[in-house]
Amino acid sequence: MTSVNVDPSGDHLTLNTANSAHRFHAIWLRDNAGDAETRASGNGQRLIALRDIPRDTRIGSADLKGATLEVRFEPEGKVVDYELDWLDAHSYDDTSSPPRGWTAPGVELWDAGLMRDVPTGDLAELSRDSGALRHWLEQVNRFGFGKLVNGPVEEGAVFKIVDLFGYVRETNYGRHFEVRTQVNPTNLAYTGLGLQAHTDNPYRDPVPTVQVLYCLESSAAGGENMVVDGFAAARRLRDENEDYFNVLADHCARFEYAGDTGVCLTSRRPMIELAPDGELVAVRFNNRSMAAVTDVPFDKMATYYAAYRCLGEIIDDEAMEVTFRLAPGEAFVVDNTRVLHARKGYSGEGTRWLQGCYADKDGLRSTYDAMCRAQKREAAE
Repeated sequence: MTSVNVDPSGDHLTLNTANSAHRFHAIWLRDNAGDAETRASGNGQRLIALRDIPRDTRIGSADLKGATLEVRFEPEGKVVDYELDWLDAHSYDDTSSPPRGWTAPGVELWDAGLMRDVPTGDLAELSRDSGALRHWLEQVNRFGFGKLVNGPVEEGAVFKIVDLFGYVRETNYGRHFEVRTQVNPTNLAYTGLGLQAHTDNPYRDPVPTVQVLYCLESSAAGGENMVVDGFAAARRLRDENEDYFNVLADHCARFEYAGDTGVCLTSRRPMIELAPDGELVAVRFNNRSMAAVTDVPFDKMATYYAAYRCLGEIIDDEAMEVTFRLAPGEAFVVDNTRVLHARKGYSGEGTRWLQGCYADKDGLRSTYDAMCRAQKREAAE
C-alpha cells in the first residue's frame, strides 16, 4: 500500500511503499518539476533558474492519484505531477555508507577468467545492425573494453570504429597515431619492447577517455595485446591493504610528457581517483610518464611507494590479465580511465603495424543510452 505524508513544516514529504520510505525536500521536488513551464518538452532542459523558485518554497499538499503523486507548492500555488517510478529511481534518501572504492551499477569487475568470453563484436555487423551495436556497447560499458573483428584491412579503418559511437579526439599525435617499430622513437610504444600495463596519456588534463587500436599488419613473433581491469586491481589493493589504497587515493601523483618538440604536458591527479562519496571513478597508472611525486607528506612517502609497488605487482599478476592477439582487420577499444592495456614484446623480424586514435566515452555512453531509450519507446508503442 502506497501512502504519502507531508511534514507539518512543508519542508519535505515522505513517500511510503510496501518496501521502502523515501523523503523528498520541497525545493528538490520543485526544481525537478517536469511541467511545460519548468522544462522544455523537446529536450528536457530547464527553462528557469533556481533564482526563479521562491526561497520559501514549501509543500502545501500532496495526493496520490494512481501511479502519480500530485504536489501543490506554496507560495506559488503551482501543482506538479510526478510519476512514482521516477521518484523511486531518483530517491536520494539513503543513509547507508558504501565502502571507499564502490563502483557504479552496471560496472562488472573481472580478471583472467574473462579470457573465456572476451566481449567481441563483428564490425561489419555492428555497422548495419543497431541491436548488435547496442549489445556490444553495453559490454564495453560493463567491462571497460571490447574487441572487434571482421574489419577492412586499410589505412584509416580505425575511424570506422569511432564513427559507431562518437568523435575522434585530436591530440599532438594528430587524429591518429602509428604503432610500429621506429628508429630513435619519441615514445617507447613505437619499439618492440614489452610494455607494462598502463593507462594512456595520464599527463593530459582531461585524459582521453577512450582509446582504439586497429591492426593492419601482424607477422612478427609475439606482440600479444593484454588488458587489465584497473578497477579490479584497485579493489584488490583495498582488500589486501586498505592503508595502501587510501594513500594512493588521498594524494596526487604527477605525470609529464615532453618527448616532442614544443610539447610539455603535465597533470596532477591521484593514481586511484574517487568521487566525494567514495565511488571509484578512474585509475591512472603509467610508470613511463610518472614524474617526481611531491604532493605526499614526508611521513607518508615510504607508504606511498610501498603502495605504488604493490599496485604494480597486482597489475603484473597474470591472474588479472586477459590476453589476445590481433589479426589484420581486428581492433580493440578500452575505457582509458579504467582499463590498463599492454603489449608483450615482439621480435624485429616480420611486421607489426597498428593505427590508433582517441575518443571520449561521453559519446559512447550517449549513443548507448539513446539506443536504449529508443528501444523502450518502441516496446511501449
